[in-house]
Amino acid sequence: MASDRNIDVKAFIDERPISSYQWLLVALCFLVVTADGIDVAIMGFVAPAIIQEWAISRPAFGLVMSAAPIGLVIGALVAGPSADRFGRKLVLIASVFLFGIFTILTAYTTTPTEMALLRLLSGVGLGAAMPNTTTLLSEYAPTRKRSLLITVMFTGFNLGSALVGFAAAALIPTHGWRSVLLLGGALPLVLVPVLLWLLPESARLLTVQGKPKERIAALLNRVCGAGFTGGENFVSTEPPLATRTPIGALFSQGFAKVTLALWVTYFMGLLVIYLLTGWLPTLMKDAGMPIATAANVTAMFQIGGTIGAIIVGWIMDRARPARVIGAAYLLGGVCVLAVGEAGAVSPMLALLVFSAGFFMSGAQTGLNAFAPSCYPTVARATGVSWMLGMGRFGSILGSAFGGALLGMGWGFGGILSMLAVPATLAAIAIVTTQMGNLAERRQRLEAAH
Repeated sequence: MASDRNIDVKAFIDERPISSYQWLLVALCFLVVTADGIDVAIMGFVAPAIIQEWAISRPAFGLVMSAAPIGLVIGALVAGPSADRFGRKLVLIASVFLFGIFTILTAYTTTPTEMALLRLLSGVGLGAAMPNTTTLLSEYAPTRKRSLLITVMFTGFNLGSALVGFAAAALIPTHGWRSVLLLGGALPLVLVPVLLWLLPESARLLTVQGKPKERIAALLNRVCGAGFTGGENFVSTEPPLATRTPIGALFSQGFAKVTLALWVTYFMGLLVIYLLTGWLPTLMKDAGMPIATAANVTAMFQIGGTIGAIIVGWIMDRARPARVIGAAYLLGGVCVLAVGEAGAVSPMLALLVFSAGFFMSGAQTGLNAFAPSCYPTVARATGVSWMLGMGRFGSILGSAFGGALLGMGWGFGGILSMLAVPATLAAIAIVTTQMGNLAERRQRLEAAH
C-alpha cells in the first residue's frame, strides 16, 4: 500500500530523468544570477558619469563603491541560517525584491552618503540571492548532473555583468546614469511575481523539517512529474546532527575541517580574481598599453572564466570534485605567473589571460557547485552562504591590496607573479583537507540507504 512506502527524496531525484520543470528551475535560477550580476557590476559603469555630474573626487566616491561589497557579506551571512529555518523560496524571493527596490531608489539619490546607504542595502539582497539559488538548485539537481547544472547557472553572472555594460553605453549618453540604475532595479522586480508563481520550495528541506507528506508529494509531483498520492512516507537518510542550529552544524561532527577549508579556498580564489580583474587594465596601461587594448585583454579573463566554469563542472561530475577544483586552482596560479613573466607587451598576453580566467574562474565556480554536497540539508544554505560571505573578505582585500602594492611601486610582473601564491594556497586548502573524501562518504552513505 502507498502508506507503507518509504521514499528517500534525494535517491528519488537522483534516479529519475531531469524533468521539464527541473530545467525550468535551472532557467529561473539563471535569471536570478543574471540580475545579480547586473546589479553587482552596475556602479562601475555609472561611476564616471556620477563623479562628473556631482563634481566629486574618486576617493570621495570610494565610499559608494565599497558599500555594496560590505552589504554582500552581511547578506550572505544572514541569508543561510534564514533559508535553513524559513525555506529557500521565501528568502530567495525576498532577496531579489530587496536588491531590486533599493537599486531603483539609488537612482533618486542626490548625495554620496545617501547612495552609499542604499548600495549597502542593495548589497544585502545581492549577497543573500546567490547562495540560495545554489542551494535550491543543488537540492533538485540529480547528483550525476549537479556540478554542470550549477556551473551553467553561474554563467548568468558574467552575462549580467556584460549586459549592463552594453546598457550603460546605450542609455547614459541620451538618458543619463539614473536610467541605468532604474533598468537594473526593474529587472529583478519583474522576476519577483514569476518566482512567486513558479519557484518551488525544496522538497528535501521540507522532508527533514517533518512537513506534511501531502505537501511534499504535491511538490514532487509538480517538479519531478511523480505520481505520489500523498500517502507515502518521505524520508531522509542523512544522519542526525548533535546541534539544532545551522551555524553550529558547520563546526560539529567533522564539518569544522570542511568549513574552514571552504572558507580559505574561496577567500584565496576571490583575492586573486578581484585583484587581477580590478587592476589588470591599470597595470597594462602603466606598462604602455593603450587603454582600449587593455580593456579588451582583460575581457578575455571573463570569457575564459565562462568557458572554464562549464568545462570544470562537466569534469567534476565525472571525477573527484575536490581534486578537479584543486588542479584548476593550481593551473590558474601557473597561468597567472606566466602572465607576470611574459609582461604586458607579450604577443601571448591575451591567450595567457584567457587561460588564467579559464582555470581560476572555473575553479571558483566549481567550488560553488561543490560546496552544497559538503553539508546536510538542515545546514546546507548556511554552509554555502557563509562560505560566500567569508570569501567576500577576499574580494575586498584583493581590491584594496592591489592599490596598496601600486602605491608601494610594484609593477606588472611583481604583482602578477605574487598572485600565484594565493592561487596555490587555494589548491592546497581544498585538496589536503580530504574534503572530497568526506563528501563522497556522505554520498555513499545516502546511496546505501
